[in-house]
Amino acid sequence: QGQLMESGGGLVKTGGSLTLSCVSSVISCCTGWFRQAPGKEREVIANIDGDGITAYIDSVRGRFTIDRVYAKNTLYLQMTNLKPEDTGMYYCAADPSWRGCSAPDPRDTRVYYDTWGLGTQVTVSE
Repeated sequence: QGQLMESGGGLVKTGGSLTLSCVSSVISCCTGWFRQAPGKEREVIANIDGDGITAYIDSVRGRFTIDRVYAKNTLYLQMTNLKPEDTGMYYCAADPSWRGCSAPDPRDTRVYYDTWGLGTQVTVSE
């Protein structure tokens, strides 16, 4: 049973940057970052598999970068050029089935992730 914990959220102005981190107690074959805006469904925004292959949804591609440092058991999400629509609670999660990272488009893969952190809030002001 895994344990994940996010940190690094905060308040930032439009165009600013933040880096989120997620410390994991286990090594997962597939890990991802999610976000949930108020009143909306939680969505996958990026994932990385055990070989370091990454995938992003279109709205964050070129602005966000997912990476993992195995020596620190830490998953990162580097966010640049932030927009108000990026506001939400950000979560990291693990997918033991590997299916969440097997598709080139991560959309609609949320169902495969079964271990979650408690989230860190990101707020982007206009």
